[in-house]
Amino acid sequence: MAKALGMIETRGLIGSVEAADAMLKAADVRLVKQEKADAALVTIYVEGDVGAVQAAVESGREAAARVGELIASHVIPHPDDGIKKLLQTEESKTSAKPSGNPAKGEAREKAAGKKATGNQQAVKEQEEPPPESGA
Repeated sequence: MAKALGMIETRGLIGSVEAADAMLKAADVRLVKQEKADAALVTIYVEGDVGAVQAAVESGREAAARVGELIASHVIPHPDDGIKKLLQTEESKTSAKPSGNPAKGEAREKAAGKKATGNQQAVKEQEEPPPESGA
């Protein structure tokens, strides 16, 4: 891990994006991740040299407060290696979740195929006049 970890927590996505943008433009820091929690809370993590992270977090605080609701911010200088493991563990938990039930996905694809087939049939019927009955 870098020499410092900076965090900004906002209520809402727009404030967090604005904060992240301001932090990355203000100093030489690296965006670690964005974490979404319940109640629309979003936390942005950055890392870099202590001075750069402090400057970035200050800039991010101002930006987040300007366009949204700033909840909290904090800088941890020289974080323990366990913090890096904690962030990676949380990251792997969220990326390990399946994106949905594969069976439902297949059912949706089949239903979409049937709809397309039904729509194609309706278009074909509109283009061709009905056969004339000669009785």
